[in-house]
Formats: sequence, C-alpha cells, structure tokens
Amino acid sequence: QVRLVESGGGLVQAGDSLRLSCATSEPTFSLYALGWFRQAPGKEREFVAAATWIGGETAYADFVRGRFTISKDIKRDTMYLQMNSLKTEDTAVYYCAAKGTGPEITPIEQYDLWGQGTQVTVSS
Repeated sequence: QVRLVESGGGLVQAGDSLRLSCATSEPTFSLYALGWFRQAPGKEREFVAAATWIGGETAYADFVRGRFTISKDIKRDTMYLQMNSLKTEDTAVYYCAAKGTGPEITPIEQYDLWGQGTQVTVSS
C-alpha cells in the first residue's frame, strides 16, 4: 500500500513562501491522483489543490488560485505544493492524500489514503 509523508511546514510571516512536499512510497503505479487538503482549528478539512499522478490535470480551490502551485517529480515519487503570498488565513495543518481511481480529483471523500499532516502557521 502507498504511504504518504508530508514535510516542509513551518512558521512564516504573511507574504512569505513555503514549499510542502509529499513523498510517496512504492507502488506509485496504483496512484490516480494526489491532493492537498488543509484543516484549520475549529474548521472542517477542505480541498486546496490536486493533480493526477500521470498526466497534467490539476485543480485548485478558488482561495489559493494564483498563489499556490501543485507540481510533481515522478522520478522522486514526490508531489509538491508551492505556496506564495501566504496569508494569516492559510494557517492550518496541511495534509497530502491519494486516490487510486478517477476521474474526479477534488472531492475530499474520494481520497482514501492520508499522510500525517504538516503544520503551516502564518503570522501577521
């Protein structure tokens, strides 16, 4: 079974950037898509961005479009989330998740494998 390990979170100031990484274990041939989700204190977990593992389909939540970019390095079995122009409201635990079938890549309920999460804190 594929395992997911997130890294790259931290404490930054508003306007700064961070890059999150999601390293996958073998066998990646079972992956259809990887997604990034986040959960702020007292709020439900929400979709941030996703991409198919093979192919170029991507999707973004409206509140990160233009600021966040999802990318992948298949040779390294890793997916990234580049976060620019961070805002205080981006503070949350960010989770990487995987799904084995398509075609949709945004519904959170369709992701069945989750990483442990990485904390992102943006101060004003």
